[in-house]
Amino acid sequence: MSKRTWVKIFGLVIAIAIAVIGFHNLRPIIIPSAPTAVTVKLSGWAGNPVEQKLLRQVLQDFEAQHPHIKVRYEVISDQYMDVITTRLVGEAAPDVFYLEALAAPFLMSQNVLEPLNAYITPEFDLEDFEESLLENFKYQNYIYGLPKDYSTLALFYNKKIFTAAGLSSPPTTWDELRNYSQQLTGKISRYGFGVTPELRRQAYKIKAFGGQVIDQNGYAAFASPEGLQGLQLVVDQYQKDRSSAQPTDVGTNSGTEMFGQSRVAMVIEGNWAIPYLKTTFPLLEFATAEVPTINAKKGTMLFTVAYVMNKQSQHKAEAWELISYLTGKEGMEKWTGTGFALPARTSVAEKLGYDRDALRSPLVAGIDYATPWQIGKYPAAIANNFDNQFLSALLGQQSLKQAMVRAQNAANQQIRFSE
Repeated sequence: MSKRTWVKIFGLVIAIAIAVIGFHNLRPIIIPSAPTAVTVKLSGWAGNPVEQKLLRQVLQDFEAQHPHIKVRYEVISDQYMDVITTRLVGEAAPDVFYLEALAAPFLMSQNVLEPLNAYITPEFDLEDFEESLLENFKYQNYIYGLPKDYSTLALFYNKKIFTAAGLSSPPTTWDELRNYSQQLTGKISRYGFGVTPELRRQAYKIKAFGGQVIDQNGYAAFASPEGLQGLQLVVDQYQKDRSSAQPTDVGTNSGTEMFGQSRVAMVIEGNWAIPYLKTTFPLLEFATAEVPTINAKKGTMLFTVAYVMNKQSQHKAEAWELISYLTGKEGMEKWTGTGFALPARTSVAEKLGYDRDALRSPLVAGIDYATPWQIGKYPAAIANNFDNQFLSALLGQQSLKQAMVRAQNAANQQIRFSE
């Protein structure tokens, strides 16, 4: 090899060595990547299609304000609580889900829900919630859910049929309601009053004379003489007066439907009936009033649903951001602003003015004296036995006392077996 060739090779080796050393001394250029959004799963039951559309819009607004969170909304269309309970046991439950007040006592006692106390800040303004709603989701000094909305019950009456019968104003007492019902039966409508014979619609009547649905230990107690006195009003109107009907008597599926079809002149329903009647029966002229007093006492039912967090959620911080938005002032105003539901926050209610709304003001007024629809840790045992036996009594198949004693005994036997 010539000296000249050797020099070329040596120079090439030196150049490669310098390049390698320079490469190792270079600092890598790191291009930051966009943060990955966290997906929070939200589950609820199927509702009115328009209502579902509204919720999806509210969720879109949330995502726009929280670009680091995506919400996967799932509708459970059948056997909602069975599905949720099964998934909680199998650790496959959603991060956030609806919880009705009726089912809350059992789930709150099972250590499957995340307590929300540590997440709630002064800015969230917990005191703004109606206390009677919030109480449904408290257990052993912890808050497990924040109510998203509520409804009470009010008297709905057909203005055209009232005019035809010469009645100018709604009844204010149950005695007046029975009298009105007799006058209205056969006047355009087949019956004066429509009754839904379920415990969820009758519990306030049990309380009117000092009765109670459950005792302090959570056992059924509706068969007391005081409880029977309130329920007897329903049976007498149906059997003796023959001025009331249940939905199946007139070929309908619900109290709202039989009222909308003018099969009955009066029903006692919730806020959900207003948009349904306006949409389905746009020519119907109706008004609302507070539920007539029984035994000189005001009474109605209170239904509410909360957002709760799965204790096993892997995204608790993001789940709380979703809950706090949906139950915060801005989110709640968007959710309840169209009238599909009544706001759980007093400030939102005042802003929307439902206490001054001709149709909704009786529903809003009822929150001050309503009976919450919550009957202990084993509601199915109590409600199912009551409903089956009370219907039997209403149809005259057995006496009211016999029916309620049977229902109470059967319910308590099931509760003891479950404990």
